[in-house]
Amino acid sequence: MAANRFNAFTDYGIGIGLRVPHYGHILTQHPVVDWFEVISENYMVDGGRPLAMLDKILDQYRVVQHGVSMYFGSADRLNKEHLRRLKALTRRTNTPWLSDHLCWGSVDGRYTHDLLPMPYTWEAVKVTAEKVRQVQDYLEIPVAVENVSSYAEFHVSEMTEWQFLTEVVERADCGILLDVNNIYVSSMNHSFDPRVYVDFVPAERVAQIHIAGHSRFQKYLLDTHDHPVLDPVWDLYAQAIRRCGSTATLLEWDDSIPSFEEVHAEALKANRFLAEVSSAANTNHVMEGAQ
Repeated sequence: MAANRFNAFTDYGIGIGLRVPHYGHILTQHPVVDWFEVISENYMVDGGRPLAMLDKILDQYRVVQHGVSMYFGSADRLNKEHLRRLKALTRRTNTPWLSDHLCWGSVDGRYTHDLLPMPYTWEAVKVTAEKVRQVQDYLEIPVAVENVSSYAEFHVSEMTEWQFLTEVVERADCGILLDVNNIYVSSMNHSFDPRVYVDFVPAERVAQIHIAGHSRFQKYLLDTHDHPVLDPVWDLYAQAIRRCGSTATLLEWDDSIPSFEEVHAEALKANRFLAEVSSAANTNHVMEGAQ
């Protein structure tokens, strides 16, 4: 299958989130990893140990930046100092694209440090898409927005979440970081079919996919990232890969973090789905050539 129209980074394979408990293992054992995802805000500093460790990682591995505080959906104007530091970091890491969340989380300069769901309205589409476009133009690299997990909905919404996501990325002309775990969690909390979501979004804009574990409580699911990926999420991932083709995939494991080997082994399970897609694409290519 050809590279998608958005970024063409189909050779990135399987990545792992770079976490402090694994620094020692990575730098001494040099495991074979396609790439690491780093949280941008952890390295937007002028110096010190974080940047020193990041530079050592960059000497050996490809890195992709992922943000957690851009808040594209907030009514506040973009923070110019934040963008300046972010751009400096993108130059340092040479990240091929940058991702952040389709959410809000700040009011009048006060930050909640949470990824809050948005009202899916046409006004929100307009404001959010304009912010994404401004960030992408300023950073001069592709931007991919990530769908978040949610536990509440707004009565004023005028469309579904997947329609909202699609409208934003089309107007902003940006990519999608499709988090299939978040889709599954939200679908169970809000009673919609997650397969409809995956089939609706523009596949050619999916630059990256997230997989992760979640926890089940009595009335809802919670996006906890603290254990292996569950079977329903793997099923949804398989559906996404069939639609989008070979796509850079990142395993998130952010709490109760086990050994590097365990996290790596869980991430590599995604290879079986990527291999099936590649095999099917090659078979189709051969059959078309024989006609």
